[in-house]
Amino acid sequence: MAKIPSNGLAQDLKGLKVDPIQERVETNSELIDEIVDKLVSDYCRSLDDYIEQIQAIVSDQANPVTDQELDDFILNLATFLYFAGEGQESLGVREDVAKAVRAELYSRTFDLAGGTVAARNAAAELACQSETVVQIAYSRAYKKVKLRVDSGNELLQGIKKVLTRRTEVYKLSGVDGGRINGAAR
Repeated sequence: MAKIPSNGLAQDLKGLKVDPIQERVETNSELIDEIVDKLVSDYCRSLDDYIEQIQAIVSDQANPVTDQELDDFILNLATFLYFAGEGQESLGVREDVAKAVRAELYSRTFDLAGGTVAARNAAAELACQSETVVQIAYSRAYKKVKLRVDSGNELLQGIKKVLTRRTEVYKLSGVDGGRINGAAR
């Protein structure tokens, strides 16, 4: 029977030096976050700005949202979502290309490296670290843009429901909705 080492992880966590590793992870994560945030901003800046504008209008308790504003939200939000969705697909293409570039370098390095399969895998992984980071950045940017598009669509559906409910209330009450709160701000 093999001897089990006595200084394993389960025995003494205090002796591990995790601070330098955490610092390295944080530093590298911040760099990747900057890349991802720039990519996302390139495709979602207009959508983000418009949703902030919607939030400001909705948050103004003194001035309820008008029907005209709801109409504008629906039309404009759909337009911004269209372009953000297009950006999402562009990021997906870039992610696929980054994956292919990484795979090509990995394969070439693996073929050229000598030694055991494990040594060749290690050499190939080490050689394509930059390509892996680029692939990760595009993958994360794609996911962030997708999240924004999905959330924007949820908001759009909610706005449509509010407008539909108002329309039904106006019909039931026999009142012209434009006369109640249809005036633009």
